Amino acid sequence: MLGQIIAWIQQDPRLLVESLGYAGVALFVFAESGILLGIFLPGDSLLFAAGLLAGSGFFSIGTLILVVVLAAVTGDSVGYWFGRKVGVSLYSCPDTRFFKQAYIRRTEEFYDKHGGRAVILARFVPIVRTLAPILAGVGSMNYQQFITFNAVGGILWGAGVLLAGYFLGVVIPNSEHYILPISLGIIVVSVVPIAYNALLSRRA
Repeated sequence: MLGQIIAWIQQDPRLLVESLGYAGVALFVFAESGILLGIFLPGDSLLFAAGLLAGSGFFSIGTLILVVVLAAVTGDSVGYWFGRKVGVSLYSCPDTRFFKQAYIRRTEEFYDKHGGRAVILARFVPIVRTLAPILAGVGSMNYQQFITFNAVGGILWGAGVLLAGYFLGVVIPNSEHYILPISLGIIVVSVVPIAYNALLSRRA
């Protein structure tokens, strides 16, 4: 069932955004930011699609940015506290179709490389985006430090991706009709760095 939902979202993000509106966009951003069930939700393409629709007048870009940033920051905070309370149990979870121990190792390597800034940078990396706040809680990162990185990352990612779609929608008339190929392109661009790093890790 979850796989079917994800496939539907990826196939027609415009329909999802138009059907669910502000609340739907906020829900999916929240889920991808801090709930493990959202680990494969295509947040980048969803936000870009919402930005394109805002450029054509379907949304208010100001309201959309406010809703998305709040959802992203709140989602990461929930992920952080989940990590503080029970996140350590993830290390003993068996691999499933939607969750693998390799994802945790990849996120740990991301933290080792970037330190506290990983909370900001992880926003732009699928899968890592969902696990980063949880591992910040597991590692007992100071919450004041975390919430600062969390807010900066939420603003840069949420507002940045939305505005990119918005300005494209303003500059190119009827660009909302090309949401599907654009979204697929964003998904490919997002996944390529992950696949490349995984390949390097396997060779090492």
